[in-house]
Amino acid sequence: MSDTQVHTEQSLPRAAVAPPRKLRFPAVPVLATVLVLVVAAAMAWGAWQAYVAAPWTRDGTVRAYVVTSAPEVAGRVVQLPVIDNQFVHKGDLLLVVDPTDYAIAVDQAQAAVTQARATADNAAIEARRRAQLTDLETSMEEQQTYATRAAADEAAYQQAVATLAQARVNLERTSLYARVNGYVTNLQIQTGDYVTAGEKVISVVNSDSFWVDGYFEETRLESIRMGDKATIRLMGHQRLLTGHVAGFARGIVVTNATPGTSGLADVNPIFTWVRLAQRIPVRIELDTIPEGLALVAGQTATVQIETPPGR
Repeated sequence: MSDTQVHTEQSLPRAAVAPPRKLRFPAVPVLATVLVLVVAAAMAWGAWQAYVAAPWTRDGTVRAYVVTSAPEVAGRVVQLPVIDNQFVHKGDLLLVVDPTDYAIAVDQAQAAVTQARATADNAAIEARRRAQLTDLETSMEEQQTYATRAAADEAAYQQAVATLAQARVNLERTSLYARVNGYVTNLQIQTGDYVTAGEKVISVVNSDSFWVDGYFEETRLESIRMGDKATIRLMGHQRLLTGHVAGFARGIVVTNATPGTSGLADVNPIFTWVRLAQRIPVRIELDTIPEGLALVAGQTATVQIETPPGR
């Protein structure tokens, strides 16, 4: 190589050499992936606690006591101041049976009492008069006869008084009153209908007696204790109700214990390897009811029991 060529090569500027490129760590995608995994794990743990670990059931029912009223006297309904589904207070009038016959019976019983009183007084006076006579004026047999008659007339008077009391009670019973606060339900009678004594005519759902029965599998009962807090969600409602465990049913119907025609136990001959857990009613007393929420006996509910950690 000539000197001219060497000089020319040395005079040419060197091409810029790019520095080695450093590898960048993909921090954002990794952190996002870790965050998603943590959230998914937390959600899975929550779902496990809610659906597996915590006692809960979708098989819950709203319950309430129903007071069925029946007139204690027979007659035609002349007043019916309530309508179906109406709210009534304890002591409100529900219906009135025609009181005409019963008022007449009171007057008749009152007259019988007056007559019996007069008869008893007269017999008592005669008995005392005979008792004051000597043996020459009357016999002992006559004295005993008048004394016995006086006692019988006094008993007849007491019986007339009892009859009068019964007539007055029957007159009072022509008016039927509500025994609890609640809602009239399934009202079928109308004014003018004839009712008989003891016939169930008006049912009132006690508005102060609502509770929830949760039907839990028997495998869940071990983790449920008296007083445990409970959360109730009614089907079709978003607002939650709160309550507490108030009791457990101590018996359910056992199919195999049903007696047959001969009186022996009717045992099902079919046995499967998969045994379904029995469902036991657990009573949940309600602590708070959201304002404006109308409870209806028979509504479907989901019940979850809040158990302490580690139970």
